Amino acid sequence: MGVSINPAIDKLAIKDINELEEKIGKFVSGELDSEKFRAFRLARGVYGQRQLGVQMIRIKLPYGKVNPTQLVRIADLSDKFGSGNLHATTRQDVQVHYVQLANTPQFWADLEDVGVTLREACGNTVRNITASAVAGIDPEELFDVSPYAHEMYKYFLRNPICQEMGRKIKIAFSSSDKDSAYVYIHDLGFIPRIKTENGVEQRGFKVVVAGGLGAQPFMAHEAFEFLPEDQLIPFTEAVLRVFDRYGERTRRHKARMKYLLSDIGYEAFIKLVEEERTAIKTKSYVVNRDTNTQASIPVIENFVSEVPVNADNYKNWFETNVFEQKQKGLYAAQVRLTNGDMKSDKARAFASVVSKYASDDIRVTVNQGYQLKNIALEYLPNLFNALTELGLATAGFDSITDITACPGTDTCNLGIASSMGLSVELERVMLEEYPDLIHNNDIKIKISGCMNGCGQHSASNIGFHGMSLKSGELVMPAMQVLLGGGFDGKNKFTIGDKVIKLPAKNIPEALRILLNDYDENGAEGEYFNDYYFRQGKNYFYTILKPLGNTKDLGQEYFIDWGETERYETAVGVGECANMIVDMVGLILLETEDKLNKAKEAFEAQIWADSIYHAYNVYVNTAKAMLLTKDVACNTQHGILKDFDANFIATGEIKVDGEESFSSKVLQINKNEPTEEFAKTYIAGAAAFIAEAKELRNKQIAAN
Repeated sequence: MGVSINPAIDKLAIKDINELEEKIGKFVSGELDSEKFRAFRLARGVYGQRQLGVQMIRIKLPYGKVNPTQLVRIADLSDKFGSGNLHATTRQDVQVHYVQLANTPQFWADLEDVGVTLREACGNTVRNITASAVAGIDPEELFDVSPYAHEMYKYFLRNPICQEMGRKIKIAFSSSDKDSAYVYIHDLGFIPRIKTENGVEQRGFKVVVAGGLGAQPFMAHEAFEFLPEDQLIPFTEAVLRVFDRYGERTRRHKARMKYLLSDIGYEAFIKLVEEERTAIKTKSYVVNRDTNTQASIPVIENFVSEVPVNADNYKNWFETNVFEQKQKGLYAAQVRLTNGDMKSDKARAFASVVSKYASDDIRVTVNQGYQLKNIALEYLPNLFNALTELGLATAGFDSITDITACPGTDTCNLGIASSMGLSVELERVMLEEYPDLIHNNDIKIKISGCMNGCGQHSASNIGFHGMSLKSGELVMPAMQVLLGGGFDGKNKFTIGDKVIKLPAKNIPEALRILLNDYDENGAEGEYFNDYYFRQGKNYFYTILKPLGNTKDLGQEYFIDWGETERYETAVGVGECANMIVDMVGLILLETEDKLNKAKEAFEAQIWADSIYHAYNVYVNTAKAMLLTKDVACNTQHGILKDFDANFIATGEIKVDGEESFSSKVLQINKNEPTEEFAKTYIAGAAAFIAEAKELRNKQIAAN
């Protein structure tokens, strides 16, 4: 019956929503291949679940910012179309599960009505740009990074250079050297810097590149100690152009920026980045520092202060979940959630509480909670009481007892073991047996359901990732134990060591052993990571080894945490990025669409975008034709060279005015993005695809 769309929302969003509905129709009718449709929907935030026939919707909230109205709308949509639950993620998104594919366009339209998008929340795109939740109120920050994160989000949304990359790109901003946004595990990370020259203060950023987690975690490489603020977006665009052209596209497990930099070296990588500078849209981009407008400070008329409903709980909550902002006299309160989950009815009530006592600038935190700000000191007891009534005043925010966990086998295709079920059990153990740990925020525990790292297990002092172990003919859920990752007390970041694999049912006892040993043998004031490295990996392997026995185990070992049925390994195809689809005709058809986008951008006088769309016409057309000769298409750069060898050298296709096809296409790097060059470049791309289609028709006729 069609999607109901508010005509007042962004016209590009309307076009996106209508296109999603159209593609769903073609997919259902069999006109659109499932893999190509998967790539399309992922870039629109629609992600397949472990359960057949339903989708997870990832809602993109740049730097985790959401207001009460938006939170209520998400809750309403979760009730209407999903499971009635809101799941906060480590990338400051909110996810809604169990949504029917046919309902996703309306879901999106209703979100856009309150200024929220799904565009590029998943897929081979620039994912949600994250930032320290404390940005803007951090007593230790040099300046607020929120406007920079916001401007970068806007700049790359729907930008042609990052729509169909080999893999995803993750970008983070930390408010200080404490690195609360974990920039060192990101493709691009930024930390504020200020330098003074001739009495003039200049803002800039420390820049790190090519970090990442997954099966092979990499620490990011430090690129600049100081990059001027106006170069932030130009540098990022140049990096993305390099990754788009040289990044792996066939071997999915190698298709991340960390592998590109590892393969060619940092110096060669930066040289390629500099070569892109000529072609980028702008050479200097001045960010409007007022983009992220100052959040409101609530004032309650005839305010009546309440007595906390539980004095001890209030004391613990105030000490662990509340801090004074850099704006003296105002406070931030943080809300701890188990596994990042909040039911929709509770979310609506929570939004009402926020509207009364805090500003309308809520931040989703990287440890799957929520942060409120601009709260007057006298409002805190009332806020505590209101949160207590909702079950949202649990103390120990971001402490060792506040575990981060991805969805794992609950909904993810790649989940091997239950990360969320284990998280619940470990939190129970600590709160019941080690209650004082709510005050320990030096140790972080993170759990992933598989090795891919959505729970950031490699970036934690104590980490676990799902796997399985055999016991005779049976298979049991298991966890790989990692130690020594994350931060020590000196803001030094490390990747955790894999220490031992244990049955999942033995992990609570493993945690007890680690905590007790640290308490007994750690030096006074010694941070956990220092203690781990002092004792050594083999020491911990030895004390945990008795728990690794897989023989003669009871039936409970073959039932995962939070489950009632016997464990079975059921790993599907991951959806973190799309696969290559070798369908020549379909690729050529889609390339026609890219040519139309080039012409549309030209008509809108956006020369740089029109040129990049035309560049994609050249590359995708060449790729399609190479597939007719069974030539592997690993990188865009390789496609250009291979096309020269397989089509230009044979005389099947001719190049006018250039020595080679690659030199013709790479004129994009040698020319400013002017109207004249855009016109010539687009015309060349149109002529090229026409010639390629003519050759393709001859090939078909010959067969």
